[in-house]
Amino acid sequence: MPPLKSLIPGLALSLLLAFASIWAAELAIMREFGFSALTIAIVGGMIIGNTIYPLFAAPCHEGINFSKAKLLRLGIILFGFRLTFQDIAGVGLAGILIDALVLTSTFLLAWYLGRKVFGLDEESTILIGAGSAICGAAAVLATEPVLRAKADKVAVAVATVVVFGTLAMFVYPAAWHALVKAGYLANNEFAYGVFSGATIHEVAQVVAAGKAVSEDAATSAVITKMIRVMMLAPFLLILSSWLAKRHRGSGPGRGKVQIPWFAVLFLVVAGFNSLDLLSHPLVTWIVSFDNLMLAAAMAALGLTTHISAIRQAGVKPLALAALLFVWLIAGGALISSTLLAWL
Repeated sequence: MPPLKSLIPGLALSLLLAFASIWAAELAIMREFGFSALTIAIVGGMIIGNTIYPLFAAPCHEGINFSKAKLLRLGIILFGFRLTFQDIAGVGLAGILIDALVLTSTFLLAWYLGRKVFGLDEESTILIGAGSAICGAAAVLATEPVLRAKADKVAVAVATVVVFGTLAMFVYPAAWHALVKAGYLANNEFAYGVFSGATIHEVAQVVAAGKAVSEDAATSAVITKMIRVMMLAPFLLILSSWLAKRHRGSGPGRGKVQIPWFAVLFLVVAGFNSLDLLSHPLVTWIVSFDNLMLAAAMAALGLTTHISAIRQAGVKPLALAALLFVWLIAGGALISSTLLAWL
């Protein structure tokens, strides 16, 4: 690790942007539109990174890289304090199976469309697929260390989940109210919540879409979403193993399984949190600290993302995310309605 002195400027800048993002995320207008601190952090980082940051980038370089790598992993590990295994009981076996099927089908569809139809590179395809299938920006960030992806590809993937996750937050409740009023759907708020939690990208967007229907809908939506988030760890382990087999013999170190220990520790922390050994105020403080770590990592990512690189990516990543969004609505509705009726 670089000397502490060399980390201070970049680390301080990342944390400053993170604090500002967390503050901005609490503003009424930001909460209304479901913009999380992570989204605000990367956008703010990109604005500064493409304007004034090059003037003082040199002394900040080490600290920014530290934020993107170490603070990111710490943030993913501590994310486990948002979950308990008891959450699973809230939606039952149907909720777990719905999450698993939506995740698997969405990612496999992303791989087919991204590689075979749009001809996207492997990193972009996996990042967009993970963000759409699991939990938006957090999933993209967690997948990046496994892929060792470039900052601009991560930023493009984050941008796609922000666009369609925000759209979902408004489309879902509006469509629900319209279909119930027209008599095409039964007024089953629990089912709406499970469907929303299993298919909408970001946790903040799930909360907003759920509360737009009712508090009961929001509760089942958030529980379903957090179970989907919990599936991030096994997803990363499977992805690492699959990538190792895919690239075996293609270069030094490319064929080795890179176990994402931060993902394993994420599950360990969730298990520890399930024991309810810590006081609620302490867990709340840890979650707030975790928000800071993830926002700092996002800000650092934004600072090193060049708009020109995103422009070069073209419309294909957005087109892929759009088709996945359509699948999440149509396919997610089919999966959730079928399993809820059976189980």
